[in-house]
Amino acid sequence: MKKYEFIIHPFAPIFDKNSKILILGSFPSIKSREANIYFGNPKNRFWNVLSKILNSPFPKTNYDKIALLKNNHIAVWDVISSCEIQSSSDSSIKNPTVNDFSTITNVANIRAIFTLGKTATKLFNKYTGQTSIYLPSTSPANCAVSEEKLIKEFSQILKYIN
Repeated sequence: MKKYEFIIHPFAPIFDKNSKILILGSFPSIKSREANIYFGNPKNRFWNVLSKILNSPFPKTNYDKIALLKNNHIAVWDVISSCEIQSSSDSSIKNPTVNDFSTITNVANIRAIFTLGKTATKLFNKYTGQTSIYLPSTSPANCAVSEEKLIKEFSQILKYIN
């Protein structure tokens, strides 16, 4: 059995005063932490899905990924600020602490908050008392959901950023 590690979230949120929506994952995977960017696992479909619904070229560098978000008024962060976790498994998360979302909402006029996957949704709703708009996880662990279904589900963000 893999051991639990206590990890503090390594990234700042990506946002600016023009952000209109906030997309929240649960906690960065090992590959994301190594790449130093949200959804940094090359097998994660987030950037591919987002670039397709926004009719933008696939962002290859971290700089391009941040620009894609900011140019489209999208903020990205995670629900969890620290936790005990085994590897990258959301189902193993123990003792989470939650980020203070006012860091973003006090600066930007956020119209909608989306949570990616069941863990992010459950933790956001539980610890904030708010509800979010659920989106299926783009993680490679969620291979049961096709890219076409992800594109269809993610398309609902367009009404909040246009």
